[in-house]
Amino acid sequence: MAPEDSPERCSPAPRRQTARLFRDAPLLLDCGLPVSDVRVAYHTYGEAREEATLVLHALTGTSAVHEWWPDFLGPGRPLDPTRDYIVCANVLGGCAGSSGPGELPTLRGTDAPLTLRDMARAGRALLEHLGVRRVRVVGASMGGMLAYAWLLECPDLVERAVIIGAPARHSPWAIGLNTAARAAIRAAPGGEGLKVARMVAMLSYRSPDSFAQTQSGLRAPGVPAITSYLHHQGEKLQARFCERTYLALTGAMDAFQPTDAELRTIQAPVLVVGIASDQLYPAAEVEAYARQLPRGSYWQLESVHGHDAFLMDPGGLPGQVAAFLGQGAALPSA
Repeated sequence: MAPEDSPERCSPAPRRQTARLFRDAPLLLDCGLPVSDVRVAYHTYGEAREEATLVLHALTGTSAVHEWWPDFLGPGRPLDPTRDYIVCANVLGGCAGSSGPGELPTLRGTDAPLTLRDMARAGRALLEHLGVRRVRVVGASMGGMLAYAWLLECPDLVERAVIIGAPARHSPWAIGLNTAARAAIRAAPGGEGLKVARMVAMLSYRSPDSFAQTQSGLRAPGVPAITSYLHHQGEKLQARFCERTYLALTGAMDAFQPTDAELRTIQAPVLVVGIASDQLYPAAEVEAYARQLPRGSYWQLESVHGHDAFLMDPGGLPGQVAAFLGQGAALPSA
């Protein structure tokens, strides 16, 4: 199967490409439903080859790595398109070009539940479609959980993986936050609930010290800065994201519960990164999963900015990732 748009070499502003997959044989979802003619949106950076670095985006992310991870993508950085072939796809069920919940079959009148393993199988089909036979995986947040799914679902394909700010399975705390977010969406469909869901999420993505540094005082007379900030974040997400995708992806994350025995079957080298002030996925929880991996190693990012530090305050993280991928000397903790 050939892509609708051929992969292009790296440019200052790569364009999104689209592939149509599972036309000859369907993708069988874990819920039992077959899905045919799946659309997957993706970006590539660098010259196409059989070995690639696969980037897995976060919950509300897209395949446009150059837009959201400039500290990692570029010449001399861990994701270097002058040296490597880099691929990032919008996940199955996403709303940034890939087939979303509204385009997939329904189950008993509701959107079919998707799993992270479903997403990994769709991603594997894309790599086969691009002629990629071996990958190094880099994922953060939801992308880190998805990296665990890739390691379990596609062990023959993954050479090594970097998992940043993510556990192997959701804790009751994380599931509880997502449950509250989904309840808000269902209680106020049409956008208002999604805004509230984003507010709940943003509180878990940062830390008290981070907000004390960045959102103290008043933004306008009588309006606390944090209040203005949360409303702004909710409105931004509502303008660009799909509430059905939010329901589908958070549900898939909550349902992903690999056992310790399954984790111990992973033979690829894995660098697991915890974030010292992460309120959503505490560093001790992330480190505990690293210990389950036969070839796992752990590094901790020291930052006050919580879960979102991998985006806004990466410190020595790029150096650690580059070293693990075999591209340079590791740096001390930030």
